Amino acid sequence: MIWSYLRRIVTSKYTAFVLRIYVGCFFLYASTSKIPYPAQFAEATANYRLVPYWFLNLGAVILPWFEFVCGLFLVIGFLSRASAILIGSMIILFNIMILINMYWGAPITCGCFDTVGEPIGWKKITENVIMLIFTIQIYYFDRLFIFRRGGLADPARIRIAAPAASR
Repeated sequence: MIWSYLRRIVTSKYTAFVLRIYVGCFFLYASTSKIPYPAQFAEATANYRLVPYWFLNLGAVILPWFEFVCGLFLVIGFLSRASAILIGSMIILFNIMILINMYWGAPITCGCFDTVGEPIGWKKITENVIMLIFTIQIYYFDRLFIFRRGGLADPARIRIAAPAASR
């Protein structure tokens, strides 16, 4: 009984809608703290000692805008599956970078929201894994689309008119 109820909640398109808004706003907020200060973000990224030096400045300018666009697309429901894939890929990459630096014992901060962020650790890994689970749920179960003829519509209820028979 309880498992069927939980399954219904997890596979619900409305749960995916709420998670899509949450993850989108999360990445919008994270990007808006990095966009105005690319030099500080480049410095925070350089602390990981994994990104090539020649790519730091370009990456510090491009990555926050990439996060912003993906987050915006999730919020408005435009290309939400593609955005979920890209955000999930970024989360996996961030987790790999954090795990490597945890293994090295580097006392660095995350660099997620500002230059004086929280230190990396298992708490950040757990947060990222939960966010990754949210993006997986969005990818598989998000079925509410705003950019259809009827506005906020369920594709299962949209009927396609049959082509007219030729005479």
